[in-house]
Amino acid sequence: MPGQRVIQGTVVSDKMQKTIVVSVERKKKHRLYHKVVSVTERYKAHDENDQCHRGDLVRIQECRPISRDKRWRVIEILQRGDVADIAPTAIGREIEETTQVAPKAEVAADEAATEESATEGQA
Repeated sequence: MPGQRVIQGTVVSDKMQKTIVVSVERKKKHRLYHKVVSVTERYKAHDENDQCHRGDLVRIQECRPISRDKRWRVIEILQRGDVADIAPTAIGREIEETTQVAPKAEVAADEAATEESATEGQA
């Protein structure tokens, strides 16, 4: 069909079934200040076989409305992305387990002992 737009962008979410969210960045000149500004738009696209994953570079094509928000479908995957599957909360947990935090009573006792030794050293 003539007039169907084809754009490419990066997959930012693939948590829905048969749907991906594609982020497309384009440069636009500000009409008053004439500065080049990057504008990011997000499109929901239909991915029939759930082949796309986060970080992939995909080409999408405009189509008839598939659902309330979906008006695009995936044509091809141009490049597979490398995105870690580790959640940020899981990364911090390992550090917490390796470092042990002393209870407040022990910290207060240690501070008092260091103050006593400092005053004895001055006398």
